[in-house]
Amino acid sequence: MTAPAPTPEQAALLRVLICDEMNPGNLEHAGFQIDYQGNMDRAETLRRLPEYDALITRSRTKVDRELIDAAGPRLKVIGRGGVGVDNIDLDYASLRGLLVLNAPESNNVSAAELAVMHLMAAARGLTRSDSLTRAGQWDRKYLGLELKDKTLGIVGLGRIGSIVADRAQGLRMNVVAFDPYVPDSKFERLGVTRAATLDELLAQVDAITVHTPLTDETRGMIGAEQLARLKKGAVAVNAARGGIIDEQALVDALHSGHLFAAGVDVFVDEPPTPDHPFLGAPNLGITAHLGANTFEAQERVGAEIVSRVLDALHGDVSKGAVNAPALDAKTMEALGGYLKLGDKLGRVLSQLLPGAHDVEVTFRGEFPADPAPVVTSVLVGYLSGSTDETPNMINARALARERGVNIAIREEGDSPDYQTEVIVKVTGGDGHKERTRTVGGTVFGRSPRLTRLRDFRVELEPDGYILIASNQDKPGAVAKLSTLLGSWGVNIAGMALGRAEKGGQALFTLTLDDALTPGQLAQVRELDVIDSAYLVRA
Repeated sequence: MTAPAPTPEQAALLRVLICDEMNPGNLEHAGFQIDYQGNMDRAETLRRLPEYDALITRSRTKVDRELIDAAGPRLKVIGRGGVGVDNIDLDYASLRGLLVLNAPESNNVSAAELAVMHLMAAARGLTRSDSLTRAGQWDRKYLGLELKDKTLGIVGLGRIGSIVADRAQGLRMNVVAFDPYVPDSKFERLGVTRAATLDELLAQVDAITVHTPLTDETRGMIGAEQLARLKKGAVAVNAARGGIIDEQALVDALHSGHLFAAGVDVFVDEPPTPDHPFLGAPNLGITAHLGANTFEAQERVGAEIVSRVLDALHGDVSKGAVNAPALDAKTMEALGGYLKLGDKLGRVLSQLLPGAHDVEVTFRGEFPADPAPVVTSVLVGYLSGSTDETPNMINARALARERGVNIAIREEGDSPDYQTEVIVKVTGGDGHKERTRTVGGTVFGRSPRLTRLRDFRVELEPDGYILIASNQDKPGAVAKLSTLLGSWGVNIAGMALGRAEKGGQALFTLTLDDALTPGQLAQVRELDVIDSAYLVRA
């Protein structure tokens, strides 16, 4: 039986299909037809999807090439309730010009409360007492810990870390946090003491909890060395991402008795194998990645992703965007190399001076198109790895505002050395000790090049690991450093030199094939011919 043709009014509606189970809230919105078909089977989804402007899923439906191709030209937006987008072929969706959204904030309270639950359970030995009692052992001599007046260390003061800080203060705990990407104003607003370094935090806390994204920088950031710096009898919690606290190091610290107890909600590989060391560790509370799993969070996530999808269909893509919108072909052709350059400059600066409150982008020369998108690409690079959300060309400016970053744009005449040049200066500090860092670059063909570090002229391809060293302009500095790197088997892929004046301050950069360990970088800084040294990944 053929379905009746839609009326003109029905045909004018923007149509949204929800194909997975969730609580989507109100489905009646003017100008939209929202069809909720929880647990829709794949064959039916493939058949019906061409009728819709947007698709909303949870984790069940696999939005792969087959499904995207079946959608046809009408589909514009894909919404994923929750945080992850592992079930969506993000690259192919971007290639097809589809906007992908998620709703990570909906889970913030639930995730934060689970971390606090693990903290309290570890402090009072809940897991230990529960298992012993079930085994028939009534142990009332066990002594736990009070949290009142204890100091909690939070690594990562983003949305979830901020909620944990608030809840911990409600328990009358003192709160110290380490997050180089968050401005002082947020610490002051939350009443949280700032630790300048991770080591400074570790030395003064009775308990630690981590709330950062999982990146190359944060993977294993709390290892055996860091756990050893905690007070004996401390508590550790990881309800963020598996691997931020090194799993074996955590187990070893529990077996040795250096840690009083710990709680984890996440594993590197999930679910864990039956022989995972966590399962036999003493005084370790475990939950099965339940951070987002509350009735309230699930209700919020459905209503929030529906709201964001409807906004996106009306042109507002400021919230929840996971991938960047496709720029038109003409703009990409003209600015493609500069967008890559902006991202590279931002990434380098994020490592030289994280947590800046001012970002100034200066354009020199005549660009092939309006260079405004390059400012956004600078912010994407600068914020990468430092926020709860993945920055992109849609949300980078909003994320920068949220972190208190001021953006300034300047346009100057010709560059003295290049046809075009982009110079980015960031400023950070607490108002008493302001610091600035400046990098610049240009594009050769479509390939980015670094042209400036501080006030020094350099020219190198921003790729891989870059060792930036300053020294007095005297013979021997490069030779000594090269010899040291060679002794470690670290290959130098490229070199650039610059100096302010003959015999004065000089700067040279080495592009390396491999990263240096913290210990190796410390040895570089100890060379008598080196004034300062930094390693960045472009």
